[in-house]
Amino acid sequence: MEIIAHIWNNYLYIPLFNLLIYIYLNWANFNLGVAVIMLTIALRIVLIPFTYFVERGKVIGAQLLEEVNQANRDFGRDPVKRKLAIRQILRKRRIHPWAKAIVLGSQLLVLVLLYQVFVDGIRGHKFHLLYSWVTRPDFVDTHFIWFDIGQRNLLLAGTVAIYLFLEFLFTNWHHNREMNKQEQMYGILFPAFSFLVLAVLPSVKSLFILTSLLFSTIISLITTLIENNLKQINEAKKKRAAAEAEEAARQQ
Repeated sequence: MEIIAHIWNNYLYIPLFNLLIYIYLNWANFNLGVAVIMLTIALRIVLIPFTYFVERGKVIGAQLLEEVNQANRDFGRDPVKRKLAIRQILRKRRIHPWAKAIVLGSQLLVLVLLYQVFVDGIRGHKFHLLYSWVTRPDFVDTHFIWFDIGQRNLLLAGTVAIYLFLEFLFTNWHHNREMNKQEQMYGILFPAFSFLVLAVLPSVKSLFILTSLLFSTIISLITTLIENNLKQINEAKKKRAAAEAEEAARQQ
C-alpha cells in the first residue's frame, strides 16, 4: 500500500497539482476555470492517437456488425469456428477495443485526481507541494464566470446530463436504427445517474466532463465529414469505373 500511495502522490497527484497551478498563474490569467478547461484540452490532445482508433472503430462499426452477424449465421452451431472467424474479422479490420478503455480510463483518473487537487491541495493550501519552478500563490481564486467551481452547481451538472442524453439520441439517429428497451433505459438512466453524482461533487468535475464531451463532439464531427467525403469519392470512382466499362463494352 505504501508503494501505491507513493506512486499516487509523487507521480500523479503532485504533478497534476503543479501543472494546474502553473497554468492558472501563467496561461489562464488567474482564472482556475479556464485553467481546468486548458488542462482538459491538453489531456485530450495527448490522447488523440487513441481517440483516432476510437473514431475509426465508429466509422467501420456498421460494416463490422454486418460481418459478425454473418459469421454468427455461418458458424452458429460451431462456437469454436465462430470465435475464430470473429477474431479474424477484428484483426482484419484492425479494431482496438483497448483504445477506448485508455481514453476513458485516463479521463477518469484525472477526474479523481482533480477532486484531490481541489479538496486537499487548493482548499488545504498545500502550496509547499509546488515545485521550485512554480510560483507559490498567496491564494487561488476558484470563481469561474458566475459560480465557484469548488462548490456544487446543479445547473452545470444538469447541463452535462442533458448533453449526454442529446448525444445518445443523436448517435442513434445518425445510425438510423431503432432502440430496444434496454438501450432506451440506458439513455435515460445514465444521464440521470450522472446528474445525481455530479450534483453532490464540486462543479469542477462537471466543467471537466463538459469540456471533454465538447472536444469529443468536435472530433466526431470532423470524423463524420471525412467519412462523408470518402463515401462521395468512392461513389464517384464506382460511377466512373462503371461508365468506362460500359464504354468499353460498346466499343467491342
